[in-house]
Amino acid sequence: MSENKIWTREFVGMGLTNFFYFMSQYILIAALPVFIMDDLGKGQWEAGMAMTCFQIGTVLCRPLAGRIIDGVNKQKLLFGASFLFFLLMAGFYFASSLHAVWFLRLVHGAVFALGTTASAAMAALVLPRRRKGEGIGYFAVCGNMAMVIGPLVGLLIMDYLGAHPLFIFLALLALGAIVAGNGKKLPDETILPGGKRQKGFHISDFIEKRALPSVILGGLVFFAYGGVLTFIPMYTRSLGMGGSTSLFFLVFALVIVVTRPFVGYLFDHHGPNATVYPGFAFFSLGFIFFSLAGNLPVLLLSAAVLGIGFGALAPAFQTLAVQSAPASRAGVATSTYFWSLDISVGLAAAVLGVAANAFGYPFMYGVICLSSSLLGLAYYFFWRRSLS
Repeated sequence: MSENKIWTREFVGMGLTNFFYFMSQYILIAALPVFIMDDLGKGQWEAGMAMTCFQIGTVLCRPLAGRIIDGVNKQKLLFGASFLFFLLMAGFYFASSLHAVWFLRLVHGAVFALGTTASAAMAALVLPRRRKGEGIGYFAVCGNMAMVIGPLVGLLIMDYLGAHPLFIFLALLALGAIVAGNGKKLPDETILPGGKRQKGFHISDFIEKRALPSVILGGLVFFAYGGVLTFIPMYTRSLGMGGSTSLFFLVFALVIVVTRPFVGYLFDHHGPNATVYPGFAFFSLGFIFFSLAGNLPVLLLSAAVLGIGFGALAPAFQTLAVQSAPASRAGVATSTYFWSLDISVGLAAAVLGVAANAFGYPFMYGVICLSSSLLGLAYYFFWRRSLS
């Protein structure tokens, strides 16, 4: 493996695996409520509970994922998780009751946590250290693209072909994850456990304390972003632009992809400050534009500015979290980071929903989300100063 090469077969395989996992999730976020309400004849509450079941599975499994990944052959674990992922996607084809769908989503959440944490940990390990920030940024693009493509694909298949062809397509995505993650055997130093294992259970088995500053910062960013992800359909509808939500995410994702090489280069060659400080500036400015969006041009401008900020911050804090721990703890560091994101987005849905109902969406985005971003900036400033 070339010392400074990013686009190795191993890295591409992990990226594709991650893409297939996230595609399944975003397809189901958009299409499964339609299946539950139209095919099973249930209501919005039952459809929403399917997402809740997924989140429960993810949050419960994420802290366990790190200990499991660091203690076994990572590639074999990813194969097992991806095979179970295939069985779950195929299971939706045969699901004829609401409780079966809820059960599949609960297990799907656990498998999603395990599979995405394993692929992210291995992707970080196969990257050259001097280009880790750039590489993890590219890896994050897989999730960003799935976020844009997934809902569109899911709704198109549901509209034109129906639920059963959709579930067949999801099973094919799972097969793609199996092939991509196991197309080439990874080096033993990447996939085999390293370091000494403690007997019994300890808090360090589930949480990497050295990654906590980056975890807190990532959580603050995703708390603010969770307000966009969860409430933007209602917000754009209140502005009379309900049909522009997909266009917002398209601009958001495209800006992240376009700026990714530049952001990664800055992180690797000039340090995290060169991306984090501008990232917070753009992220904060984006929420100001977002809260003031009264027409489509301002809404899309906010998408672009938020995309620059989010695209700089999210991979930066993930890279700092992974770099804070030795390679033998990459799984725990990665799972700690992702666990924080799962919890932050869940808290955003609950806390920001109350704020939106009480004060309206402009207040929620302009005050609470902006404050979360500025709090993250202040925390980062004092944390980095304490290291010098």
